[in-house]
Amino acid sequence: MAPWWARSLRARVTLIATAVAALVLIPVGIVGVVAARSMVTASVFGQTRDAAERVAFEMRGGSLPTGAAIPVPIPSVDLIQVVGPGGRLMASSDAARNLPPLSDVRPTAENRIVNTTTCLPTECVHLTAVRVSLFDDSPVVYAGRSTPEVLSTRILEVVVFGEVALLVALAGWATWLVTGRALRPVATMRTELDAVHAGDLSHRVIEPPGDDEVAQLARSINGTLARLEHSAEQQRQFASDASHELRTPIAGLRAQLESAQLYPDDTDIEALVDSALRDTDRLEAIISDLLLLARIGSRVDVVKEPVDLADLVRQELAVRSDKLPVQTDLTEGVMVEGVRLQLARVLTNLLDNAQRHAEQTVRVEVGREPGPGAGTAVLAVENDGVEISVGDRERIFERFTRLDAARDRDSGGTGLGLAIARDVALAHRGQICVEDCAGGARFVLRLPAVDRQPR
Repeated sequence: MAPWWARSLRARVTLIATAVAALVLIPVGIVGVVAARSMVTASVFGQTRDAAERVAFEMRGGSLPTGAAIPVPIPSVDLIQVVGPGGRLMASSDAARNLPPLSDVRPTAENRIVNTTTCLPTECVHLTAVRVSLFDDSPVVYAGRSTPEVLSTRILEVVVFGEVALLVALAGWATWLVTGRALRPVATMRTELDAVHAGDLSHRVIEPPGDDEVAQLARSINGTLARLEHSAEQQRQFASDASHELRTPIAGLRAQLESAQLYPDDTDIEALVDSALRDTDRLEAIISDLLLLARIGSRVDVVKEPVDLADLVRQELAVRSDKLPVQTDLTEGVMVEGVRLQLARVLTNLLDNAQRHAEQTVRVEVGREPGPGAGTAVLAVENDGVEISVGDRERIFERFTRLDAARDRDSGGTGLGLAIARDVALAHRGQICVEDCAGGARFVLRLPAVDRQPR
């Protein structure tokens, strides 16, 4: 079983932050201690050197009589001795009068000032030895003071590394608190996700404010849940639509066959076959449209290519045999990125719908609207049939929806043409809608335009 810190992201982050803080602060503490000791040592030796230099200067000038008590020029440097050749004590300060020679270090003519430390029976001393003259028998001035406590003990190290330990602990504690606060929304999202089940995908996690990684994760989770819900709804809708729409032609086909079985002598075989084929054709058309609706937007249809809408309209009209002529107003070079067969299916469905409802005129337009990038490509199909009321303009894109005023004229369709057109538009990051059109109906497909030329 993994240790507790390996099972918790919060613990791992805290351990890493604590380790990083220790790796940074411990060297900083060591450098600080070394620097502080160096500064104190330099200050002490500076004082002893100044005191020794003053006494040596007075001796060179003859103002310091031999055997007299040496006055202390710097109060902290109270240990001063003048030692002649052979270690003979020539003069000393009052504090050093009864002490043996402070050191046996004798500066040379080339290096007339020497800093050193020595330990007396009662204390350790930092001192400076200064050669009074360049002659071989020159006396040496020793000026020293007791080693400061900060240098003679480990108090500085204890204080500094105590502070380092406190800072490392504070860094770990702060990281633990901050990480816990940062991961609190994640724990909430986990609890909310645990409550989601296949029977109800409408639940969403709470999105924290801001635009940090946790907020983006929450939005991604909600987006995934929305897509899953949409996919599940599509599956339920597919099952509902199939059971609803297939039941009528199957029931009609079954009734005809059972009637022919019961009354074979009264059955017109040719009429029965014609009727059965019509029902079979309708079943095939409904199934094909339902399967297309199920595939739109899936990875089966992700292969896209640049499509020239004007060229697409011309190719589609060239293979159609419509009862009414189609007028065109096509702007060249309006390109979109999409699945050509699906876009052709949208145009076919819109033209079929227009031909069924038109009185005399069907019109197709291709244009471009200004906007970001290459703008928006527009494909419009209109007819001079019955106008569509504002209240019905959204409802007609639902599956198997037919307006009451058009039921008698809308023969031969499956009721899925406009639903397919809407789903194709959405899968291509576009939209389709019904716009105002005096004396008729106008369907407009808008898709993001591109500048690339068709391959």
